[in-house]
Amino acid sequence: MIHSAGIDEASIALLVDRFYDKVRIDPLLGPVFNPVVHDWAEHKRLLTSFWASVILRATSYRGNPMSAHRPHPIRAEHFERWLALWDKTSHEILDAESAARMMEHTERIGRGLQLGLGLLDRPNTRTLGIALVGSGTR
Repeated sequence: MIHSAGIDEASIALLVDRFYDKVRIDPLLGPVFNPVVHDWAEHKRLLTSFWASVILRATSYRGNPMSAHRPHPIRAEHFERWLALWDKTSHEILDAESAARMMEHTERIGRGLQLGLGLLDRPNTRTLGIALVGSGTR
């Protein structure tokens, strides 16, 4: 662990940098990212801006993650590997509480991307509502 005082832009930049260094050499993720990322330094800057906007509520990110991922051959196992590698790297860089906070956001965003890319079934809200009513939870 390198940062113990929570999440700031410097820790996000370090996390993004270390994570994408791992992605580039990963046998599953490298073949997806390497052909489409032509400027890794710029990609890391963009993703640092994205995560700062998500975690710190900064307003620096301008982009559309769904449209950026749509044309690429991404499968569910890519998301699983991406999340596992992000989680591992988060715990290397951040304290446990900050890494857990980062992963809450990451899993929610990953799920949204997978739904948008058609990699997950959309929950049946009618069935979900019935299950919630039947369990006494609302």
